[in-house]
Amino acid sequence: MPDASAAVPPVPESPLAIVQGTPLLTLPLDLYIPPDALEICLETFEGPLDLLLYLIRRQNLDILDIPIARITDQYLEYVELMRELRLELAAEYLLMAAMLAEIKSRLLLPQPPSTTEGDDDPRSDLIRRLQDYERFKQAAVDLDALPRLEREHFTVHAVVPSGFIKRRPPDVELPELLHALRDVLARAELFTRHHIKREQLSLRERMSQVLERLQSGESACLTELFDPSEGRAGVVVTFLALLELIKSSMLELIQSDAFAPIYVRRRESTL
Repeated sequence: MPDASAAVPPVPESPLAIVQGTPLLTLPLDLYIPPDALEICLETFEGPLDLLLYLIRRQNLDILDIPIARITDQYLEYVELMRELRLELAAEYLLMAAMLAEIKSRLLLPQPPSTTEGDDDPRSDLIRRLQDYERFKQAAVDLDALPRLEREHFTVHAVVPSGFIKRRPPDVELPELLHALRDVLARAELFTRHHIKREQLSLRERMSQVLERLQSGESACLTELFDPSEGRAGVVVTFLALLELIKSSMLELIQSDAFAPIYVRRRESTL
């Protein structure tokens, strides 16, 4: 009796593909793969110096001490691959390959004894060109990172409608502020008493009290912030506290019209 296991074809360890949930164990006989179905994506370089600089930086080499033999071999491998895929771009890279080959040959030749110091290194011109290219390439990257009009910033044009009149509230001048202070001091005189009493009034404490009163964000009339029952000293301390807060840009004065009541409110940035 023949062995049953010998008639069963060997099954691969893993399927070649899974099509609609069914594992595909063998390639179809009518499968056609065009020659250009697989495309090799290479690094794109702006020129031979860019390719050379890429090879140096990829291996963390010192640009002032380039191993010409190893770099030349890698460079020629890339040029050969590029000639197969993109023939029209290979011409400008061949000149650099020839230059590398010349430098390599000059380094291999025995050097005659020289009596002068500082003989030119065959790599010096190439090193200088690479340094200049790297400097300008980094400058181009820095310039591209700067904000650019019509890319990060856009110009905006606004048209003012006809008949529009912009009313600007009048500025609160110092004489008007002193006039309001004089009225408050006149009312404070009505509460003056004829007894000696030492009162401890703190300017910082009064500034904190004014800020707490205006904490809700609502404006208050300037005269409402004074307490005439505190006498002249209390009115002066309150007035100095208001001036300090206005100087520190924590409060602002508002007056809708000339000779209108003056209002005080906290600035939005301090709320």
